[in-house]
Amino acid sequence: MKAPRYTEADLARVRPVPIAGRANKVNPALLARAPRDPRAAAEFLDGLPDILAARDLRAVIAALASAAGRRGVIAMIGGHVIKTGLGPLLLHLMRRGVLTHVAMNSAASIHDFELCAYGGTSEDVAAGLADGTFGMAEETGREMNAAFAAGHRQGWGMGEALARALAGRSELPGREHSVLLGGLELGIPVTVHAAIGTDITHQHPQADGAAIGETSMRDFRRLAGLVSSLHDGGVVLNIGSAVIMPEVFLKALTIARNLGAGRPTDFTAVDMDMLRHYRPRVNVVERPTLAGGRGFTLTGHHEIMVPLLVWGLEAALANR
Repeated sequence: MKAPRYTEADLARVRPVPIAGRANKVNPALLARAPRDPRAAAEFLDGLPDILAARDLRAVIAALASAAGRRGVIAMIGGHVIKTGLGPLLLHLMRRGVLTHVAMNSAASIHDFELCAYGGTSEDVAAGLADGTFGMAEETGREMNAAFAAGHRQGWGMGEALARALAGRSELPGREHSVLLGGLELGIPVTVHAAIGTDITHQHPQADGAAIGETSMRDFRRLAGLVSSLHDGGVVLNIGSAVIMPEVFLKALTIARNLGAGRPTDFTAVDMDMLRHYRPRVNVVERPTLAGGRGFTLTGHHEIMVPLLVWGLEAALANR
């Protein structure tokens, strides 16, 4: 048998670029703002018809209001949730005692880290792909991979490692907008779930597969340990992740039920995205609620639907 001949790219030879010279599409001035007066949202929601998606939106808001401060509320997010400016709204729900856990894919963590540390994120992918500079921001690759290595040594999860790295920086132009850092300061778990080869941090010479794998694996175990808080009235939201978070959730839920005699059950599962995808529908909304609970799909742009949800929830909490 003739062994295959493999050729590996030499990451030590890649040419990084300074992040200061990169044009960003997103900066803190563009981000969403938390509601100040929920009465406006209440009037708007009261004017919606009690039919189809409007009815579902009200039902999800009611489930969140009922769970707030009493049951687990887990938000699972993809990268677009952060890059479309919605981090401040997640932070608002964390501070209000609604969200008890935020689980994100690596793309979301990169956008959150860059916004916090450098004051901007979301590069021009097409332009950077043409000359090989896409994802090659030196500071992002160096600092995030250093955080993974530190987390590997210290026994931290990936989310905790990134948050601690941000907390140790002297300059944080987007400090008040970071979900990662906010979770550390508020004592709310924020976990990051990586897939090797999917993220720009893997393009850099500092990338260490062992560190990436171990810190993300620890976060998977942490999520699996917290999923039990959904039992009997909790809510899980999948916002903008078509593959990674639905698959991670299904496995974490299996572990929780294996260890918890079939629990958690009787929770509300919600998928929110611009398009309907197979995995979020089946792995988040349908299969997990077969043993009891309710599932909803809310379709629309994140930058519109998430503020609607948050404002509606704020109005419901004010009347609770």
